[in-house]
This record gives sequence, structure tokens and C-alpha cells, in this order.
Amino acid sequence: MNAKTYLVTGASDGIGALYADRLARRGHDLILVARRKDKLAELAARLEAETGVSVEVIGADLAKGEDLLHVEQRLREDASIIGLVNNAGIANEGTILDADPDYLSGMIDLNIRAVTRLSAAIAPRLAERGPEFGGIGTIINVTSVTALMPEAFTAVYPATKAYVLAFSEALAAELGPKGVRVQAVLPGITRTAIWTEEKMAQLPAHMVMEAEDMVDAALAGLDMGETVTIPALPDMAQYEAYIAARTALRPNLSLAKPAARYRAVVAN
Repeated sequence: MNAKTYLVTGASDGIGALYADRLARRGHDLILVARRKDKLAELAARLEAETGVSVEVIGADLAKGEDLLHVEQRLREDASIIGLVNNAGIANEGTILDADPDYLSGMIDLNIRAVTRLSAAIAPRLAERGPEFGGIGTIINVTSVTALMPEAFTAVYPATKAYVLAFSEALAAELGPKGVRVQAVLPGITRTAIWTEEKMAQLPAHMVMEAEDMVDAALAGLDMGETVTIPALPDMAQYEAYIAARTALRPNLSLAKPAARYRAVVAN
């Protein structure tokens, strides 16, 4: 392994496997993490043969504490790792009225806890070596456009992705000045195994992006220095307007007295 290694979670297929492919073709050695070690091994063999990079595989379920700790330790101690792609995640919990509580807990463990702990494991080392890495120390968190429209989806999945978006923005503010790139990627509907063919057939074709296009756009956004990349959004000025409106709220979000509308109700 050289000192340009990326660790990619959820790498056995779909978006994670494509990140692995594209990063390998950029000359990065890889550590691929997923539950299905057999699929990882197949991908690793292909990438090594096609690109000449070194690819290591780790079979791990990041929703399980022991497996998560093992990957955390690797991120803390392996000086060759300069990039992390937090891609592993699950969805499709159904309505909150019918949801399995254990499934919801597993989703929170994978979508939130794992992203948080893995980022926290690598961040100190990347920040310490920021100048040495020349600004290429990188954390990429794959979130979702549902983070911006929770009312249009299920209850828990968008909430986990909203956490990842907010977490990534905060990381970028803290780590950016220390020479670490942080990017949140917000895919829309993407053709991956998370969607069955039956469900995919019911969706308007103009709303479905191929996974290859999504990952290529995300990496282009990284190269452009974007903190937030929304591959399908034609005009980023719309997102910038949203951020500006959010920022305009800040001076009035914490004041010494309740707003007048509440005081009027209390007075009556």
C-alpha cells in the first residue's frame, strides 16, 4: 500500500463498487469494506488486474460494534490511508406505523453511528498531516437528496441522511482550514440494488440516474472543491439560495425573550 490509499465502505456493489473502480483508475490503492467478502474479493481481483493498484478487502458489518471498531482502528493507525468514502447504508424501512424497531436501530447504527465513528477515527490523523498530504486528505460522505425533503419519503431514512449532511457541513468547517477535504454527496434516485426492477419500472425515467453517472459527477464535484455535491441539480444557485436563507435565520434563532407571537398568547 502506498500513501494514497482510500478506504471505501459498502463497496461490494452499486455506488461503493463504482467509487472503488474510479479511485483505482486514479491510481489509488484501496481497502474495500462490506459484509459480503466474496463479492469484495471478485471486485478486488478485477481492479488489481485492470489497474495495477493494490486492493485489500475487509469483511465487516458496520452495524455491529466489533466490526466497526476493527475498521476504526485501521483508519486511526494506517498512515497510508488518505481518504475515506462513507457509502455503506440501508433504506426501505417502510412507514413508521409498520416499521420493525430492530430494523430502524440497525439503520441508525449503519447510516449514522458508523459514519460518525469512522470519520472521527480518521479525522485527527488527516488534520495533523494536512500540509504533508497537500490538501488531498479526504472524507466523502454519501447522503441523499431526501435530507432536503423529509416530508416526501419515509420518516427515519431521510432523518439519518439529514444528520450526515449536517455532520459533513460541520466537518468541512472544522477540518477545511486544516487541509482536509470534506464532501457530502446527495444522490437522487439512482439505479442500484437498493431499488427492485419492479419499483424502478414505476418511476419516471427522467428521475432515475445511472450509478456510473452519479459517481462520476460526485468525483467531478470533489475535484471542483464542492462541500456539497448534488449530481442531478442543474443550477447550484438554487442550493446556494437555500443556504443563504438558512444563514439569514441565525441572528434570530437564539434571543433573550420569546417571540412576540408567543408572548401575546401568554398574556391572554
